[in-house]
Amino acid sequence: MDKPVRHVLGLSGGKDSAALALFMRDKVPQMEYFFCDTGYELAETYEYIERLEAFLGKPVVRLNPERDFDHWLNIYGGYLPSSRMRWCTRMLKLKPFEQYVGDDTVMSYIAIRADEDRDGYISTKPNITPVYPFKENGIAKSDVFRILDDYGLGLPSYYKWRTRSGCYFCFFQRKSEWVGLKEHHPDLFEQAKTYEKIDEEKGIRYTWSQSESLVELEQPGRVADIKRKQEEAMRSAARRAPSEKLFQIFSEALDEEDDTEPCMICNL
Repeated sequence: MDKPVRHVLGLSGGKDSAALALFMRDKVPQMEYFFCDTGYELAETYEYIERLEAFLGKPVVRLNPERDFDHWLNIYGGYLPSSRMRWCTRMLKLKPFEQYVGDDTVMSYIAIRADEDRDGYISTKPNITPVYPFKENGIAKSDVFRILDDYGLGLPSYYKWRTRSGCYFCFFQRKSEWVGLKEHHPDLFEQAKTYEKIDEEKGIRYTWSQSESLVELEQPGRVADIKRKQEEAMRSAARRAPSEKLFQIFSEALDEEDDTEPCMICNL
């Protein structure tokens, strides 16, 4: 007898995948929910996943990589991951997911919204078919906020200073989000600094941000400049959409600061 088709939905700890899980909960009762846990996530992310489990009424499977970030950093010669070499996503997120589904026929539900023009960094295995319910149903960012509000789940608490899920040291973080990490999790900021390597004599400069190191970013004058630009973006976003809630304005302001899109499997 042929195996039944599996329906799976990956959660990142962010708003879009959480809203999709709630949106699909009663439409696909056999849905499997999973979370690729790198071990380097924010505490707020784990708390949000646990809350979401209660709303879904079934467990979220935690997928852990066989080797941790430090192992792969050594394998890649100390080169920190970047937008041009996303080995962290491939080895810590995508590989555990592909091992989880194996060779089963799978429908993988992905939370890319109707107002987004992107496909994402997803598996290309022939047995895995991507499904985009938000695109198919015309669901945009404002609808995602509404879904989370209607169900009473709300947003993860890190949305006070960060709108992207993923590892605490994710290289896709905006400048203001690095400042937020320093203010809300100074221990993690210090740990992220230890991964950076700068040797001007040898021309080595491995930093999370291509333009500056975290030591440079945390200088009082630089922090003040980053905060000033964020406040200006907040005011601009508020003028464009005065009826939006504060966290929506905050999200728009950060998008104005930097609209670089991170890996889908990490961030949705």
